[in-house]
Amino acid sequence: MTLAWVLFIAFVIVLLALDLGVFHRSAHVVGFREALGWSGVWLTLGLAFAGVVYVGYEHKVWGLGTAVDPVDGIVNDGAAAMGKYLTGYVVEKSLSVDNIFVISMIFTTLAVPSLYQHRVLFWGVAGAVAMRAVMIVVGARLIAEFHWLLGVFAMLLIVTAVRMLMARDEHWDPAQSRVLRWCRRLVPIVDEYHGQRFIVRVPKAAGSLLAFTPLALALVLVEAADLVFAVDSIPAIFAITGDPFLVFTSNVFAILGLRSLYFLLSGLVGKFRYLKPALAAVLLVVGGKMLAAEPLHDLLGPRFNLVLLGVIVGILTSGVVASIVADRRRDESADGFTISRSLGGRMGV
Repeated sequence: MTLAWVLFIAFVIVLLALDLGVFHRSAHVVGFREALGWSGVWLTLGLAFAGVVYVGYEHKVWGLGTAVDPVDGIVNDGAAAMGKYLTGYVVEKSLSVDNIFVISMIFTTLAVPSLYQHRVLFWGVAGAVAMRAVMIVVGARLIAEFHWLLGVFAMLLIVTAVRMLMARDEHWDPAQSRVLRWCRRLVPIVDEYHGQRFIVRVPKAAGSLLAFTPLALALVLVEAADLVFAVDSIPAIFAITGDPFLVFTSNVFAILGLRSLYFLLSGLVGKFRYLKPALAAVLLVVGGKMLAAEPLHDLLGPRFNLVLLGVIVGILTSGVVASIVADRRRDESADGFTISRSLGGRMGV
């Protein structure tokens, strides 16, 4: 492990320690204004790190930028590394939004008090960082050894995109999930919440035993959901770069902002009706890029990753704008219908 990895992991640990031990030491409901502020902080840190990436790879600091990127076969300089990092960050950030739908359903189904939701998300994010670190290291090694796996990843992304486009808006019930049923069979579970505690000691005839609280079940489901989403998102970042440091750092900064993004968008995410098709389109673009990397690179040259970043941002922006316009038109139609009925009622129609 190079010094760059050690310093970055230490930096993330410090951020997490400050988050839980200082800024969120006492349990409280995270309001919109606080979520907006923290979202700005995490977004600023994620974008600012692009400058660190540029300097590190341009000047070969701490061993960065000295190995061949197995995806495109080049040694990343500062500009190339920064472009890949930003593209990966935007892709992972956008895909993490889809995770908010599932987290919201988990919290609603298990009736997790708003007071304790941040604690669940904090440990969920910490577990997700560790889990993705293992997946990224293994994936990078496999791609370096077996380059043909990129084609497999590309097809996986395309299949996932088609599935997202064709899927109906069916309600998923976390209470019926296999993970939850598995937990109920293996460990004792109490029905009531015990503050912020995940495990409590309950009395038994022969003494006492440890049992999970509903808060622990919520954490298990959040971790399981992230594992499922990681199967889709990790191949997406490997379509952009096979450099493990760029893959890991872009993933981590996208995940670290997930908690504040949840509190910011959990009540609004349902209004972005065209966001899921936009995410599917992003996966199609990334998967297609992976399959046609060589001819596209020959066509676009050094601007390759910059163009890809622009296309992805354009797709996501179009999805958000289309959702806002459609939602506004629906509200105007509803208001017009209400006025029409009101006038009709006054006129005796």
